[in-house]
Amino acid sequence: MALTIFTSPRFADHLTPPGHPERVERFEVMQVVASEFRQRGGTVAEPRRVTDAEITRVHAPEYLSLIRETAGRATMLDPDTFTSPDTYDVACLAAGAAVSAVEHVLDSTGNRALALVRPPGHHAEHNRAMGFCFFNNIAIAAAHARARGLARVAIVDYDVHHGNGTQWSFYEDSTVLFISSHQFPYYPGTGAADEIGAESGKGFTVNLPLAAGATDADYHLAYTRIAIPVLRQFRPELILISAGFDAYMDDPLGGMRLTAPYFGRLTAAVAEVANQCCTGRLVAITEGGYDLRGLADSLREVTRALDADASLADFSAPNGAAPRGDATVQAVTPHLAKYWKL
Repeated sequence: MALTIFTSPRFADHLTPPGHPERVERFEVMQVVASEFRQRGGTVAEPRRVTDAEITRVHAPEYLSLIRETAGRATMLDPDTFTSPDTYDVACLAAGAAVSAVEHVLDSTGNRALALVRPPGHHAEHNRAMGFCFFNNIAIAAAHARARGLARVAIVDYDVHHGNGTQWSFYEDSTVLFISSHQFPYYPGTGAADEIGAESGKGFTVNLPLAAGATDADYHLAYTRIAIPVLRQFRPELILISAGFDAYMDDPLGGMRLTAPYFGRLTAAVAEVANQCCTGRLVAITEGGYDLRGLADSLREVTRALDADASLADFSAPNGAAPRGDATVQAVTPHLAKYWKL
C-alpha cells in the first residue's frame, strides 16, 4: 500500500497565545515525522488551498466571511479559539490538505494519504468556530468526496473529544457514516450513545462514549463489537480518519490511557476494512494531541500502519479487563441494533 503525506511549513504560521495547548511545537513534531518518512523513501507533497465552494459545502457563506475578516488580525472567537494574522490562510490550507489527500487517493494509484495539519477541524460547526477549530477539515473532505460522485463515505474519529462539528454536518445524511470514540462526559458535551442521527440519517451516527480512564482494552472492545462491524456493513467507498492523539495516556487535555502502539493497531484495523471494502482507499487527517512525545510516538505508529499491509490478524485483544468498553457496548447496542447486525 502506497502512502503519501500532505503537509506544508505554513502550518507553523498559525499562532496561539502563550500557554495555549494548540501550539506551534505540535507542528514541529509533525514535521519531524514527515521528514523521517521522506528519508525512508516516502512521498511528502505540498497541498493546495481549499476553495470557497469546497468550504461552503459544510459551512455557511456568512461564516466563511466572518473567518476571512480575521485575516491580518489577532482575535478571540471563543474562550479557546484564537486567530493570528495568518490563521485564515493557514486554515484554508489545512482544509485544502484534506481535500488534496482525498483527490490523491481517488485519482492516483496511491490509495492511502495522511494530512499532517493544524489548526485541527472536527469541532468547527456550520456557523461556529470552537475547540481550536476554524474549518472542519474532515467534513469538507467528506463532502468533496461525495461531490466527486462517491455514494458512501465513512469517517472514524478517535480523538479524545467528540467530533461535534463533523456529527452535525452529516446528522441527517445516510451517505456519510460517522463513528466517534471519545471520553464522555467531556468537552464539548455531545456524543451520547443515543445520538444516532435523524431523518434519513438515523443509524448512521455511531457514538462510542467511554468513561475517563479507558485503556487499549476498553477501546478494543468497543471497536471490535461496534465500530468495525458497522463499518464493514456500511461498505464505504472511502474511509476518512480524524486522527487525534489526545486519548494518549499522558495527554494534558484528556483522561484516557491509550498507548502509542495502540493508535497504530487501531489505524491498521480501520485500514484493513478499507482493503476489504474500497480497494484500500483511506485518508487520515490530524486533529488533537497535546503531549509532544505522545504525539510523536503515536504519529510514527500511525504512519507505519498506513505505509504497510494492514492485517486484522494483528488486532488481537490487549491484555487486561475492559469494564469501560463493556459498559459502552451495552449502552450503544440497543440504539443501533435496529440498523446494524451487532
